Amino acid sequence: MRSVDFGKLTAALEKNKYVLLVLALGLVLLLLPRTSKTTAAAAAEAAAPAVSAGVGDPLDASGIPLDTEAERIAALLRGVRGVGRAEVLLSREGAVVVCTGADSPQVQLDVTNAVSAYTGLGSDKIRILKMKQED
Repeated sequence: MRSVDFGKLTAALEKNKYVLLVLALGLVLLLLPRTSKTTAAAAAEAAAPAVSAGVGDPLDASGIPLDTEAERIAALLRGVRGVGRAEVLLSREGAVVVCTGADSPQVQLDVTNAVSAYTGLGSDKIRILKMKQED
């Protein structure tokens, strides 16, 4: 068995004490919980139902009823080439767009980009569906 020279070990620790201190602080920071005030506030806001005073309409972040926002988006989308008729269902968690031009991948991309740009929703939260033909 090898014997430990405590004099050399002490000298090495003394020489590298700041490096070891930085490593120890880094480890402590990694072990701390990562809940920030903004993350906690965002989670609370998403969990709490957004209701206007008295009316009961869900509101978006700016305080405008989601039904109003959905109508504005639908009107905008009807002006996009290839979309045709369009209806929008909007919530804080996602959006559903039903339009006559949903067969086209280009229309789906344009609609997804427009809804994402306006609402801030990711493309994974936006669904584009084909509107059925009226007889």
